[in-house]
Amino acid sequence: MRLAMSFKTRRELLVHVIPRYREADRNQKKYILDEFVSTTGYSRKYAIRLLSSKKLPMVSKICRPRVPYYGTEDQEIIKLAWSAANFIASKRLAPFLKELIPALERHGYLNLIDKTRDKIISISSATIDRILAPQRKHINGRGISTTKPGALLKKQIPIRTFADWTENKPGFFEADLVAHCGGDVSGAFLYTLVLTDVTTGWVECLPLLSKHQGMVIQAFGHALKLIPFPILGIDTDNGSEFINEELIDFCEQYQITFTRGRAYKKNDQCFVEQKNGVVVRQIVGYDRFEGMVAYKQLNELYRATRLYVNFFQPSMKLRIKHRDGAKVRRTYDPAKTPFHRLLSENILSGKKQKYLENVYDSLDPIRLLHQIKRIQDALWKHSVNNISIVPNEKCPVTFNSQDCIRGQSENLNAVAVEFMNKSLEHGKRKYRRTKKTRVPHTWRTVPNPFEDVWDEAVEWLEVAPERTAKSIFEDLQSKYPGKFKDGQLRTVQRHVKAWRAEAILTFDYKWLNEELLAEDKFTAKFQGKVIREAVL
Repeated sequence: MRLAMSFKTRRELLVHVIPRYREADRNQKKYILDEFVSTTGYSRKYAIRLLSSKKLPMVSKICRPRVPYYGTEDQEIIKLAWSAANFIASKRLAPFLKELIPALERHGYLNLIDKTRDKIISISSATIDRILAPQRKHINGRGISTTKPGALLKKQIPIRTFADWTENKPGFFEADLVAHCGGDVSGAFLYTLVLTDVTTGWVECLPLLSKHQGMVIQAFGHALKLIPFPILGIDTDNGSEFINEELIDFCEQYQITFTRGRAYKKNDQCFVEQKNGVVVRQIVGYDRFEGMVAYKQLNELYRATRLYVNFFQPSMKLRIKHRDGAKVRRTYDPAKTPFHRLLSENILSGKKQKYLENVYDSLDPIRLLHQIKRIQDALWKHSVNNISIVPNEKCPVTFNSQDCIRGQSENLNAVAVEFMNKSLEHGKRKYRRTKKTRVPHTWRTVPNPFEDVWDEAVEWLEVAPERTAKSIFEDLQSKYPGKFKDGQLRTVQRHVKAWRAEAILTFDYKWLNEELLAEDKFTAKFQGKVIREAVL
């Protein structure tokens, strides 16, 4: 009968048995091992490892896993905040929780006590990763470049590389165009003008019917009104839509510094290139969009997106980059939203700052995401690639700012739970590329080497269906020496697999023809009656 022993007692016994086990011969070790296993209850292999270890084990208490600091309710709060932030990375989410949690409380989705709030806000990014590990999903995509070199005006526009952005004052923007061509650059399609402020990360997206220089200049004029601080500089690539006399005159008129990057050096515009992916491609996607209706729908989507990205999407900003041999060490500032970075610069007037703070306090991030989802679904119906859905050409879905203001619903906790569950089920609210249907490979490129002998192999299988393909192949090699190579085993395996599938189907359906209850006349006689009773 095995005695119940504590961990400490087992370790004390192990300390005394190890010296005797080491000095014993092979036969004695067997008896010592049997005695040790029966006394301690260890498995035999584990006991051998313990007795054969070179170091004597320490006699101490066993360390049990501690109780999780963040319980189930805390984890649900973190998942809700992650969903409301559109599933951003943990290093961006962790410092943003001190702004996002009060916002969710302000709109009634959470009601936390001070202790819980402080615990959630102080969570580390590594702990967030451990909590959210089961829900992580990644979808990647790739666009196409439509940049064409400009004319003879390059010498008039100074070159600025990624290392030249030394201005610490907001207002210096990088600009780029994103083509919504669906991989085909022929014909007319929509574009997006993306402007990114280097200091604050403020993002402005404006739709274009084409990349004609007149429309680009008109979009820059709209940006002057939409961006809440002055535009001091614009840095573009070398496309003809930017390198032209009209844009130079526009920048001179509004006293804007105009610079350009080097040709074929995307890193010179690393700030705006990053936003092309995480904002435009994730929100709009890679499909082709054409026409005025799609243009209006895209504009409505950007009306909602600019509020969500600039007020509720924190980003990390590189502060120091140091090269140590082959390793590059980077130090980042804590993640902040463009809005909070703008407030910290103290360049806004008191009236403008108060207005932006009121907008931020009134915006509900969850309702704003609902608006983006609704308009996204409407926009994707206008995709030229999506021919199965016919959109409503006369009534594009518009952005309603009043629906994004603090809600008056009584049961906001239920709304928050439903939103979180749907978000976790469908993943990040982003473009999803439709999967292409795979065409079955039914044709042959080489003659079938087993065509002459396959009938014989089928007879073997019918006699013994349990035989493996390898045994069939070996018998064929023995009966026909030198005719089949070892590398042709895979072909036999495919043939046997196809035969078994057909044989199983034949068996599954053959017995139905002899079954009384499955007789066709019986089924046809009562089918109409069953349907009529179901309708009534």
